[in-house]
Amino acid sequence: MPNALLAASLLLISGLPLVGLAAAEPGTGPSPARQLELRALLVQDCGSCHGLSLRGGLGPQLLPEALANKPEEYLVATILHGRPGTPMPPWQHFLSEDEARWIAQLLKRGLQ
Repeated sequence: MPNALLAASLLLISGLPLVGLAAAEPGTGPSPARQLELRALLVQDCGSCHGLSLRGGLGPQLLPEALANKPEEYLVATILHGRPGTPMPPWQHFLSEDEARWIAQLLKRGLQ
């Protein structure tokens, strides 16, 4: 199965409520309500490939120790643009750069 088709299938299977995912205004952090949505997205959608505990699966671990040496900009770019040649899809149509940065910072701190 081509990677793009696999990624699209995973998005559909995950039940991501794409319609409800509106991006935040540029230059602002996500609202508390949006942060809850992003946490749910992280666990359910990212977890579908990276494992529900983010300890790895189809995709690599997303735990703080695994991301410690990855620059924040690298993580933001990966979230927004995906990883060509891998099943990692781009999320730029569903997330703003500020939201991707918030997720990257959360991943580096660890989910609590």
